[in-house]
Amino acid sequence: MNLNHQQAILPPAWLGILGGGQLGRMFVHEAQSLGYKVCVLDPDPLSPGGAVAEKHLCANYDDVIALKEMAALCATISTEFENVPAKTLDYFEGQGIFVAPRGACVSIAQDRIVEKQFLKQCQELSGIGPAPHAVIRSEGDFAPLPDDLFPGILKTARLGYDGKGQVTVHQRNELDKAWRDLGCVDCVLEKRMPLAFEVSALVVRGHDGQSVAYPISENVHRNGILHTSTVPSPSLQASLLPKIIGASQLIAKEMGYVGVLCVEYFVLDDHTVIVNEIAPRPHNSGHYTMDACVTSQFEQQVRAMARLPLGDVRLLTNVSMLNILGDAWFTSGVMQEPPWNQVLDHPSAKLHLYGKASPKLGRKMGHINCLGHTIEEAKQACAEVANHLAIAP
Repeated sequence: MNLNHQQAILPPAWLGILGGGQLGRMFVHEAQSLGYKVCVLDPDPLSPGGAVAEKHLCANYDDVIALKEMAALCATISTEFENVPAKTLDYFEGQGIFVAPRGACVSIAQDRIVEKQFLKQCQELSGIGPAPHAVIRSEGDFAPLPDDLFPGILKTARLGYDGKGQVTVHQRNELDKAWRDLGCVDCVLEKRMPLAFEVSALVVRGHDGQSVAYPISENVHRNGILHTSTVPSPSLQASLLPKIIGASQLIAKEMGYVGVLCVEYFVLDDHTVIVNEIAPRPHNSGHYTMDACVTSQFEQQVRAMARLPLGDVRLLTNVSMLNILGDAWFTSGVMQEPPWNQVLDHPSAKLHLYGKASPKLGRKMGHINCLGHTIEEAKQACAEVANHLAIAP
């Protein structure tokens, strides 16, 4: 079938989303705003996305009965996280359902080894590649490693996120213990680079090859978890903007991708740009789009999977986003609700809570978009809001 002539999937059709965490919840809200009904598949009975969807299939992602029920109901299906089994996406595609992104795209992001190989291939066209690295599958891979990979970061090939599955290896003699601590699984050893700051590019690609890119976000992480995202990036040289956006759109094209794709980059002290990893879904660093752009990343996910025209990605205001972790509930040593009234005393602060059943240390519970006429104003508001929540700015 000619992709340019595939019909749009119009409301009130059912859309399916695999995963009902906070990303699934925000997707559901946007889909419903456009007039769609949503079916969430998530094994958690207290799933935040399942709580607001028209239908919640509380089952595992390989549950045959649930998959059949979802396939019979939904006209198109997407995912909110990359660790859903790729074969589940393949199953739906085999049933004639439009899947965006496809299982083949998601599988690239599920394995760092495959991902690094793919990004290395893209470097030939984009000019931006991954950091120097080596694959480790067994102890026999230790000896041939070049000395200049140390100090490095040892990362598990699969199931790593928010800083999990990573160990810093300062010198070669620390590698054996680090690998054993990670369970002797397949890993990537990545050279530690002189990092100046981190940015991410959020691109959206339609079924017809149409592609749009949001303004680049500058990100600060703490303990491997995103802390703040500021847009536009205050540190990025203007000359690097088209290079990063072009590389991100090329990555999406080379994957045959449909949907929202986040590509994370390191900017080094000498302004060299390194591609870190990809996330085949809406992304934490793109939450600013909910209040600062014409079209949010979640509406774009709906548009792409329903084969609708993509929305405008213009930035309407400067913004600094603050992640809220469960730690904010325990600042006094006992669990208590944070002072949201003080947060909302800032007129430009847009609070988004995820409806999770209980706060836990390190658990993402919500975010706040602080808007400003200038970058400085947005960052100042973000710092003040963080102070109200006893979060170091």
